[in-house]
Amino acid sequence: MSNRICDLFEIKYPIIQAGMIWCSGWRLASAVSNSGGLGIIGAGSMYPDILLEHIQKQKIASNKPYAVNLPLLYPDIEKHIKTIIEQQVPIVFTSAGNPSTWTKILKAEGIKVVHVIANTKFALKAQDAGVDAIVAEGFEAGGHNGREETTTLCLIPQINKAVELPIIAAGGIGSGKSMLACMVLGAEAVQIGSLFAASQESSAHIKFKQKITELKEGETQLSLKKLTPVRLVKNEFFQRVFNAESNGASTEELQTILGKARSKLGMFEGELMEGELEIGQISAMINEIKPASQIVQEIWEEYLMAKKEVLGLI
Repeated sequence: MSNRICDLFEIKYPIIQAGMIWCSGWRLASAVSNSGGLGIIGAGSMYPDILLEHIQKQKIASNKPYAVNLPLLYPDIEKHIKTIIEQQVPIVFTSAGNPSTWTKILKAEGIKVVHVIANTKFALKAQDAGVDAIVAEGFEAGGHNGREETTTLCLIPQINKAVELPIIAAGGIGSGKSMLACMVLGAEAVQIGSLFAASQESSAHIKFKQKITELKEGETQLSLKKLTPVRLVKNEFFQRVFNAESNGASTEELQTILGKARSKLGMFEGELMEGELEIGQISAMINEIKPASQIVQEIWEEYLMAKKEVLGLI
């Protein structure tokens, strides 16, 4: 396929794996890239030396394009930037911060920059900052999310109308049919998290992967909006947060409940009751742990089939 995203990233399919904390190491990123999509190493949960190790292993495992996801609120971000530049990472996806801070520096090094947004205001800011593309992420997505709670099918046409940049749709996408819907609305690629979080190559704990395959409708919810909104599985930790929020808990009280390393405890170490388990609404449709290559191929084949079916209706 040829469009602005495929040409920009030099990838075969407009399918991009999300850079999820505790799930997106070099094994997953290389598997997706080798399958024709764009694999992403999630730097948000990595110390600087760990990020360096994953980039080096990625280069050994794949000669295809890949990216690093970089949350701009990361405390040692200068060290991550230094590693990314020195290792000549070709593409960086930035999120959770002001894109104007690092975009020019990265682009001056020949690095392509994509920024994640959840509303029109920040899409325009990202465009003004000079990014190459944007990820428009709807409310259905797992992990950290927009406060506006705008769904993907509402967000994509709004952003498409507001900016000239190529758009990557994210949030609630778990099939070729949903991919086609996003493309019709103005996206030129999709970014998928939950399916790949539950893949064989994901670095998430096997207990978390199995939990994903067991989730039903309504078993995730956006939470912690006074801190940073995040979609969580409804477990004992979530319930304590929910009760506190219902009783008007302050930011400080919620931070105390959250504590430190809560997401690592849940997603990486497999503590399903007291851990922070981040996953999207699409998890209710995931019932199997599959290889990443199979996920990419199934999405692409279903996309082509759905496209033919739609054309047949015209």
